[in-house]
Amino acid sequence: MPLGERQGDKSESRYCGVETLFNDDMPRVLDFNLYSGGFDFVVAPLMDPSYRPSLVQKDGLGSGVLPFAGSDLVLSPSQWSSHVVGKISSWIDLDSEDETLRIDSETTLKQEIAWASHLSLQACLLPAPKGTSCANYARCVNQILQGSSNMQLWLRIPLVKADDDSMDAKTVGLVDSWETWNSFRLLCEHHSQLSVALDILSTLPSANSLGRWFGESVRAAILNTDCFLTNSHGCPCLSKRHQSLITRFFDHSIQIVVSGNSVHPKASVDAKTDSQRHPLRPYLDYVGYLYQKMDPLPEQERFELGYRDFLQSPLQPLMDNLEAQTYETFERDAVKYIQYQRALSKALLDRVPDEEASDKTIVLMVVGAGRGPLVRASLQAAEETGRKLKVYAVEKNPNAVVTLHALLKLEGWEDIVTIVSSDMRCWNAPEKADILVSELLGSFGDNELSPECLDGAQRFLKQDGISIPSSYTSFLQPVTASKLYNDVKAHKDLVHFETAYVVKIHNVARLAPTQPVFTFTHPKFSDNETNHRYKKLNFVIPNDTGPAMVHGFAGYFDATLYKDVHLGIEPSTATPNMFSWFAIFFPLRKPICVDPGSTLEVHFWRCCGSTKVWYEWCVASPTSSPIHNSNGRSYWVGL
Repeated sequence: MPLGERQGDKSESRYCGVETLFNDDMPRVLDFNLYSGGFDFVVAPLMDPSYRPSLVQKDGLGSGVLPFAGSDLVLSPSQWSSHVVGKISSWIDLDSEDETLRIDSETTLKQEIAWASHLSLQACLLPAPKGTSCANYARCVNQILQGSSNMQLWLRIPLVKADDDSMDAKTVGLVDSWETWNSFRLLCEHHSQLSVALDILSTLPSANSLGRWFGESVRAAILNTDCFLTNSHGCPCLSKRHQSLITRFFDHSIQIVVSGNSVHPKASVDAKTDSQRHPLRPYLDYVGYLYQKMDPLPEQERFELGYRDFLQSPLQPLMDNLEAQTYETFERDAVKYIQYQRALSKALLDRVPDEEASDKTIVLMVVGAGRGPLVRASLQAAEETGRKLKVYAVEKNPNAVVTLHALLKLEGWEDIVTIVSSDMRCWNAPEKADILVSELLGSFGDNELSPECLDGAQRFLKQDGISIPSSYTSFLQPVTASKLYNDVKAHKDLVHFETAYVVKIHNVARLAPTQPVFTFTHPKFSDNETNHRYKKLNFVIPNDTGPAMVHGFAGYFDATLYKDVHLGIEPSTATPNMFSWFAIFFPLRKPICVDPGSTLEVHFWRCCGSTKVWYEWCVASPTSSPIHNSNGRSYWVGL
């Protein structure tokens, strides 16, 4: 039974599991925990914990039967697949110096995984590595992953990091558990079917340290009953920090698994019937309460759900003509056009004093008019301010021009708007414009060639003319983005690692604040200024973050439309409820590990040729990466 209904949320985090002890009566395990307890799945041992291969005495025919938790026939295939996560024996230690234990561990791991695969389980929970070295454990798991089907392997990792915010006696002397995970996944070559199940303890590391995990492949959070406090009614509850963490897990499709023995016995008694409930039901009810008190997903978030962490190639607006569906998506972004209309109104008021409003007509050119949303915003601004306009709508896409002509007749704009079917860079305007309006910005500001287009159109702007937007700046920040990295890696070629992607980034950890990269201003006052750019950036990783993995860089932009009217997607200043742009992602061919307090030195170039524009990027410190996309060999935008 899901934790509750939250409008728009169809993620796996609606389902809560429970960790159980070994029991060879699996139907009873499911009946007690699912149908009586209300949980959605069990994390159950598959093998009798007393089993050791080296102690098994086989008969003369070698027909020893392994002590699994019942036959595959005791549950239906759908019950095994939907309601059981296999828990691999916790005693195994594949890096033990005791050879017998090590060999027993290898044998048992392979036997249990083979049985789980036979049962078509969706996932198995692997025990946490026992010591600082996990090379042999990782080797065996990697062998399994190379030959496995689609089963996910969840590596149990305790959420510990010895720092000022975590003074639990249990964590003293422990290494940062992220380093254990990082070592293990590097040995397994970032395999996409290897994930994390975080063991949540009663104390939590710093916010920055926790933040790292949201860019990793975390599938489950195991919440031990020891984490819970007791409220005034004798029922379990969590600290504010734990509540906040669980809510973030819900938002990142991470499933909660309740583990341990009840430490709130009074809460397990049904007040109405005085009967005993499932001992862990009060903990499930509290997790459900946290889920249900979350705000419904906003309409914009529901619209974007399908795009979360989905890589898309950026538009090639000069080489390709946009389709009607693409235009329609952009035109639905009311917030963007409200900002444009505000900027246009201010520009018109500045351009024409009140005393000249009835006599003076402003020449306004919309370059890249598409299907007319900026034309409409311009005319609405003129009506709002009481100014007269003469509008040229310049559009190179002949299909969009058809729509513009139909719109002209429908709205009765024939006396005000002139449609020009031409590339703005080639058109010879009959007169010069007071105001030049465009919406040529990409996710990284200049990545859809706004500078080149507006350079070509600037010749028909008056010397004192206004460009809307007047400037835009790109921003960059290093991120942990395990899913994005694995999706790029799946292509198994260089080209995809040297391509920038438009993506609604969600499961990422932002490792440092954004920094500005390239700025373009319009109109351009110097003929000598090129659109080639180069920037060196130094990102400092906060001390309390702990070590982290950089899989690439998230890019954003912020644009000044006119004076104090801006729009953008840079996280600290992002325009609310605007969905025309997602972030851009620049991957690294080989992820780079950074230490807390260290400086990540990054170099970015914007390069211009006669037929194309492209980016190149690299890391110079703490280790050097190759220069990505040299000469635009993999990714470029055509002029």
